[in-house]
Amino acid sequence: MDNAGYVTLTRQSGLMREMRVVANNIANSATTGYRQEGLIFSEHIKRVEAGPSLSMATANVRNTSLVQGGLTQTGGQFDFAIEGDGFFLIETPLGERLTRSGSFSPSAEGDLVTNDGFRVLDAGGAPIFIPPDATDISVAADGTVSSNGRPLAQIGLVSPTDMNQVFREDGVMFRSETGTEIVENGRILQGFLESSNVDPITQIARMIEIQRAYEMGQKFLESEDERIRNSMKTFVR
Repeated sequence: MDNAGYVTLTRQSGLMREMRVVANNIANSATTGYRQEGLIFSEHIKRVEAGPSLSMATANVRNTSLVQGGLTQTGGQFDFAIEGDGFFLIETPLGERLTRSGSFSPSAEGDLVTNDGFRVLDAGGAPIFIPPDATDISVAADGTVSSNGRPLAQIGLVSPTDMNQVFREDGVMFRSETGTEIVENGRILQGFLESSNVDPITQIARMIEIQRAYEMGQKFLESEDERIRNSMKTFVR
């Protein structure tokens, strides 16, 4: 295969990866707290002896959209949405993780937990405990949890120190390799949930563009294959 074929194959591989990313975005367009994901294409150019330079494309870097998702009022006592910057801090068997999905509930032990049973933490990394006899639970914009006006804890609202070192672990959970810092300009709203920030129409349009680009690349590879076959037949005559 000549250089043109290898270049096209790298592009086709990147388009296939992007198609999977876009399909996953569409599938999660109704997932609470989901952050839309994108794929970054990069180009590597190398000088080739006695010939034109060779350009190879890669698409291995994923980026996450931090655009605010829509806020839906649920009235749930333990439903929380973040307005502005920041993430909730949660405890998992693999360490602390970040999420924008604020559908929580008290566990049998009284800890505030996610739908997966992971404990919600305060800014200092301690679990949020809701006493069994606590009534009239209210949460202030800064995350302070109170029962009948008596403060109980403060939900942690944090941000990664370096967004370039944040990695998605599942649809709504992220890992920060460089640690976190307290967010000052975010607000927590009780009785609300943040919807996915995916724009389904834009993503479907992008899926169509990817499909057309892939088909064009496939046609080019087929035509290159036919050209090489014809050249070989000419040489062997």
